[in-house]
Amino acid sequence: DSEGGLYVCMNTFLGFGREHIERHYRKTGQCVYLHLKRHVVQKVPGASGGALPKRRNAKLFLDLEISSDLNSDDFEYEDEAKLVIFPDHYEISLPNIEELPALVTIACDALLSAKSPYRKQEPDSWEEELQASKHAKTLVQLDNGVRIPPSGWKCSKCDLRENLWLNLTDGSVLCGKWFFDGSGGNGHAMEHYKETGYPLAVKLGTITPDGADVYSFDEEEPVLDPHIAKHLAHFGIDMLQMQVTENGLRDNDIKPRVSEWEVIQEAGVKLKPMYGPGYTGMKNLGNSCYLNAVMQAIFSIPEFQRAYVGNLPRIFDYSPLDPTQDFNTQMAKLGHGLLSGQYSKPPMKSELIEQVMKEEHKPQHNGISPRMFKAFISKGHPEFSSNRQQDAQEFFLHLINLVERNPVGSENPSDVFRFLVEERTQCCQSRKVRYTERVDYIMQLPVAMEAATNKDELIAYELKRREAEAARRPLPELVRAKIPFSACLQAFSEPSNVEDFWSSALQAKSAGVKTSRFASFPEYLVVQIKKFTFGLDWIPKKLDVSIDMPDFLDISHLRARGLQPGEEELPDIAPPIVIPDDPKGSFLVALDIDESSVMQLAEMGFPLEACRKAVYYTGNLGAEVAFNWIIAHMEEPDFAEPLVIPAFGEVASSGAAALGAVGLDNQPPEEMVAIIISMGFQRNLAIQALKATNNNLERALEWIFSHPEPEEESDPSLDTMDMENNANANILAETGSEGPRIKDGPGRYELFGFISHMGTSTMSGHYVCHLRKEGRWVIYNDLRVCASERPPKDLGYIYFYHRIPS
Repeated sequence: DSEGGLYVCMNTFLGFGREHIERHYRKTGQCVYLHLKRHVVQKVPGASGGALPKRRNAKLFLDLEISSDLNSDDFEYEDEAKLVIFPDHYEISLPNIEELPALVTIACDALLSAKSPYRKQEPDSWEEELQASKHAKTLVQLDNGVRIPPSGWKCSKCDLRENLWLNLTDGSVLCGKWFFDGSGGNGHAMEHYKETGYPLAVKLGTITPDGADVYSFDEEEPVLDPHIAKHLAHFGIDMLQMQVTENGLRDNDIKPRVSEWEVIQEAGVKLKPMYGPGYTGMKNLGNSCYLNAVMQAIFSIPEFQRAYVGNLPRIFDYSPLDPTQDFNTQMAKLGHGLLSGQYSKPPMKSELIEQVMKEEHKPQHNGISPRMFKAFISKGHPEFSSNRQQDAQEFFLHLINLVERNPVGSENPSDVFRFLVEERTQCCQSRKVRYTERVDYIMQLPVAMEAATNKDELIAYELKRREAEAARRPLPELVRAKIPFSACLQAFSEPSNVEDFWSSALQAKSAGVKTSRFASFPEYLVVQIKKFTFGLDWIPKKLDVSIDMPDFLDISHLRARGLQPGEEELPDIAPPIVIPDDPKGSFLVALDIDESSVMQLAEMGFPLEACRKAVYYTGNLGAEVAFNWIIAHMEEPDFAEPLVIPAFGEVASSGAAALGAVGLDNQPPEEMVAIIISMGFQRNLAIQALKATNNNLERALEWIFSHPEPEEESDPSLDTMDMENNANANILAETGSEGPRIKDGPGRYELFGFISHMGTSTMSGHYVCHLRKEGRWVIYNDLRVCASERPPKDLGYIYFYHRIPS
């Protein structure tokens, strides 16, 4: 019933619509509820908007807020509150201090006056008025002759051209960091303040005749500068001549006509809005476009549609008393909102007529606001729980991890992404090989910059760009490197050198090469273009490239073949642990560390040495697992120190254990136990899973998922015997009946979607999703869902392919 209002249980303070309240009463026996209704009284004269809306139901259980804000100033409302006693539906109007006990009256008043949980998620600082800086009136400005040009700004300590801050004391232009406004940077503005003590900076690109964004390093917050016009004039900036556009660029800036912001969002092209099931937009909750883009792609896959939306009645019937804390309930709710079509309807004719009469015809983009979903899925996660921009690839892996940990029915929808990778490592001296297998969900494709087909154009552009910078002229039109997809695929398949390879055949360090192949092909292949890298100075940067991604992809030639005739395997011997003479000394261990995972973590802002330790201690199982290690250890004093192995008698290293070494106390390494505990599992279950899988972290997680109930503690002597018998087992190559669930098949695929990123860093910018539906491409740009006219397939970051049936 769309007019039933909201029922709030006075015992659990959970909200339900009329269609769910009876079931909740029967299920729990709770009989006292607060019934809330909101009625539209009248439209405010002269307010913007369309026709008078009908009364709407604000159901908490199916909290799918449409994009129009019912709490806006366009309408006047009247709220009605009653206390309802079940099962007779006896109603008591509120306020009522005569018939109700004082405790009940206090509870009702507190609930009615409580701040919305969604508003509580937003930082209070966004709601507070900025205060004038204590430094504004007495700010000292150096008479050093610095004049700021109208364009061509660049950080004076690195190559960044976005998120630049002008120090109002000496005129230095330096990059900020994400905590200023969600943009990326290397923190040079903060470093400059620590060196000089100059307190105020203004963000370039935000200066208008009405003011500018000013930050006080000393007060550690955004502030007002009442004398900003005078302070800017000191450096030759006339506020009255400055204007700001959407992307922070002034109107007189010359923007490249091939800007990725324009191309990816298909700016300048009139796009036709799409409505109905599967064409529902998602509100941006403040840099949450990474979540929106990934979830649009996820719920375009039939297996996820069946698992959550197809099972929606069952999931809701068996949901816990607090559905806000249930992953499957939140997934089903979000999927229903995206696929039902209830939140994606074209505007009524009366609304269109009113818009035309006012000459302000604009498509009415309704949609859903995934606040409750984001609050749950990011709970306890230091990055996704913030309002900062995040990496869509990292969020995809985080989501898959949650799907794995919260099974729904007999079919696990994440199985469609899972595949096995065979890694062949060869000792260059002995020519012996080792084959291992690992589970993965994403094919990471390197960018073969050396294979660019327009090298002459790139060289000419770079010369013109440098000349323009030196002369402080507008930059030339951007020239983007064109990379053949075949070159990227070739780079993926080529052998790579293994640093610090320890050969068990030679019992010493040697040169080694590693080759990766597919031991199985997934039902849905996710391809990530590794656009984010580091420069020679370790400053993160993004490769602005165009890759001719194919609509049809055949990777059958990348099928793994296993041990070949004539090949001899490396002995399964762990590297020796050297005990230093100095008990306080430290020593390094030779280990193959996955540098791609190290780079992914370093891009998130963690110290490089800490990233190497995380990847090492988690056995090269990927950035997602290593990230959990970082979160569990980042408060330790030696967090950023170089990688070392504890001295003899201390806790054995996870790396050594991962290679088959048995702990001195027959207990799993504490590092691995801590990683599993950080994922939300009990300590005894973590220890039992590691014992059962010979301290293989990947298999231990699989064991936990298949053994939800802890078993009785086994005999320690049997545990020791089992560990000793399996100490030399190849822990990554066991994929038998108890191994990972895979859906192997042919390696031929067709493109059906891609996620694109705009900006210089995964921690800033914007994400957009394109999906192929009903024979045509559709762009999902947060709330905006339209038929795509020019899908920028060459500029994508993550691509989604589905297998072509043989």
